[in-house]
Amino acid sequence: MDKKKIVCVIGTRPEAIKMAPVVIALVKQDYFDVRILATGQHAAMLDQVLDFFSLTADRNLHIMKERQTLDYITSSVLTGAGEYFDEVKPAAVLVHGDTTTTFAAGLAAFYRNIPIGHVEAGLRSWNMRLPFPEEMNRVLIDKIVTWGFAPTELAADNLRKEGLPESGISVTGNTVIDALFYTVAAQTKPECEELRALPEGAPFVLVTAHRRESWGKPLEDICRALVGILESHPELWMVIPMHKNPAVREIIHKYLDGREKVILCDPLDYPDFVWAMNASKFILSDSGGVQEEASAIKKPVLILRDVTERPEAVEHGSGLLVGVDREKILGTALELLNDPAMIAEIEKRCAAQPFGDGTASIKIANTLKESLRD
Repeated sequence: MDKKKIVCVIGTRPEAIKMAPVVIALVKQDYFDVRILATGQHAAMLDQVLDFFSLTADRNLHIMKERQTLDYITSSVLTGAGEYFDEVKPAAVLVHGDTTTTFAAGLAAFYRNIPIGHVEAGLRSWNMRLPFPEEMNRVLIDKIVTWGFAPTELAADNLRKEGLPESGISVTGNTVIDALFYTVAAQTKPECEELRALPEGAPFVLVTAHRRESWGKPLEDICRALVGILESHPELWMVIPMHKNPAVREIIHKYLDGREKVILCDPLDYPDFVWAMNASKFILSDSGGVQEEASAIKKPVLILRDVTERPEAVEHGSGLLVGVDREKILGTALELLNDPAMIAEIEKRCAAQPFGDGTASIKIANTLKESLRD
């Protein structure tokens, strides 16, 4: 029997983290010929994740360049993915999430009448500018998919409201939880030198901030809040893995360079990042996936965004929506540091595990096998 070819497209580090368990589950079915197309929207950060999961891209478009524009990413992925699909002729294409890679690769598949599966479908902030351009990417891709793999019931309801047939909707949980549980089991201590420099048992908070809508003044306000946290709690360490984008690094260096007990480092390998999440007192982040991961490990996360497409993180998880206002960030962080009962209440709220039980990838593979049977 000829195996069904499926191309799994990844471009950024979060996509690789969340798509890796899907690739592994598809391969285990022994029904699919699975190909990985990497666009290289992120370069080194993408390779780190693939190495950890023992995966290799079958084709890498290597599109990344410094200060790349959305126009450049979109056109490069659309052309490069289209050429690869013409060569491989897959039975289906899987894309993930809300990146420009997701939208452009999905569009290339649509132009060729190739069925598209969208992993993490149906997330909505209901504001086309927040996050930008991610909300547009995920709304548009869900207009052309065959299968929408929704992480939650709320996400599935969003797909129904927008007209995706019920037969194309599956509630699977989020594959990031699959990746997280795999990594927690495999990683007991950090590998990178910066994390090893933390004194044994030292209290620290983990910070990530990179979103396009935060560049400029919003990121400066976030950094001012971080300075306030450090000044209020001199015993506290702060770990800040910095995104490669110069627009992000320049501001973080401006406010936090040279401060005692602040570790500014390159993006952590995924296993080290999971260790840091698990070992921290709490997290401050504008990442979408971190909201889910933090909820799964019952770790408070201050969401550095004005809106979230993951309301479950706030209602039933560990998320606290603080936006980019200095006073709100600082006030909420100090509450967490000064009130252990607040952390205990958040842990209790996470008992429902709103983002799944670690079997999302198996559910996706089973659905595709059933749908693509001759």
